[in-house]
Amino acid sequence: MNKEIYITDYNCVTPLGFDVQSNWKALLKGKSGVALHKVIDNQDAFFVSKIDDEKLEEEFNKLFDSAQSSKENFTRLEKMFLLSIKPLVERHSISDETAFILSTTKGNISILKNQTTLPEGVFLSSLAQKIADFFGFKTKPIVVSNACVSGVMAISVAKNMIQAGKYKNAFVLAGDEISEFVISGFNSFQAIGTEPCKPYDKNRNGINLGEATAAIYITSELNQTEKFRFKVLGDSAINDANHISGPSRTGDGLFASIQNAMKEAKVSAEKIDFISAHGTATIYNDEMEAIAFNRMDLQNVPLNSMKGYYGHCLGAAGLLESIISMESALNKTLIPSKNFEEMGVSQDLNIIKENQPVEIKYILKTASGFGGCNAAIVLEKA
Repeated sequence: MNKEIYITDYNCVTPLGFDVQSNWKALLKGKSGVALHKVIDNQDAFFVSKIDDEKLEEEFNKLFDSAQSSKENFTRLEKMFLLSIKPLVERHSISDETAFILSTTKGNISILKNQTTLPEGVFLSSLAQKIADFFGFKTKPIVVSNACVSGVMAISVAKNMIQAGKYKNAFVLAGDEISEFVISGFNSFQAIGTEPCKPYDKNRNGINLGEATAAIYITSELNQTEKFRFKVLGDSAINDANHISGPSRTGDGLFASIQNAMKEAKVSAEKIDFISAHGTATIYNDEMEAIAFNRMDLQNVPLNSMKGYYGHCLGAAGLLESIISMESALNKTLIPSKNFEEMGVSQDLNIIKENQPVEIKYILKTASGFGGCNAAIVLEKA
């Protein structure tokens, strides 16, 4: 029999706040981090969700001893990472049986600008090792970089490695930042929206990119001091191999991922209380998700996308949105899918339109990404 795996702690750093509590308060008020920002010189501003640089520096200097942090030259993204995971490391011990898992799609890619040689810090393995060394992790870091499902898959990797007896617990850290490279890449696909994004809405016209870092502590060993716990009941990741950037039109990969995760969790569609969906506000992604959810008979389950609040945070998206979904369960409140007004997909979905008080026990979190990757996890409030 597999060990029961629990998430017992988490934290995040986003444009809406530098901890979970401030993020939750902002979400209850309907605040969004999405605004016009000039990211690329000689180009118009884009709607993105970006952390204020001055506030980031102020928070970092407040929480990290100058003598300690001055030994290392930290990039902006690394400072975001350190701020996210610091509270968890202070509350939970690190042993020889503790995993450190980093989820990111681009890492320190910004430092490549104007470089003629490859800086060491641009390699994801080097980035992970730098953070691991700073906090004194004893095991070799694990990097999960699988497009936009990375954050959800990092939870799956932690769960499965603990169940396999490789580790007893894990710290999972996820993050990406807004950069000229990321903006240019998505712009080349003509995927960036010209206004704040509207997931599943009839008038949606593309994504807003975002940046954030998020961290969770996941374990098979509980103690009496845990304030809350969520079981990771099931997980799955399926690649539909449809296209380098376009999802399967029939939702095959996402459907199979959800089906497998729910089968492992032994949870039927009728038991799912809430879906934290991917919802990028692109034409094909939202339609594909609607088809997959209907194929699983989940069309009546309350559903939201957090992209209207945070933008698409790439490697951080799945972990950050999982944290917010757990916070919803703890606070017994569903958060609306921001900017949704009129159904814009061919299949029925139960899109949340306003804050709703509700009991949440079983959560389905999904993600999809470039290269045909899809992932799903089922969480239970224990």
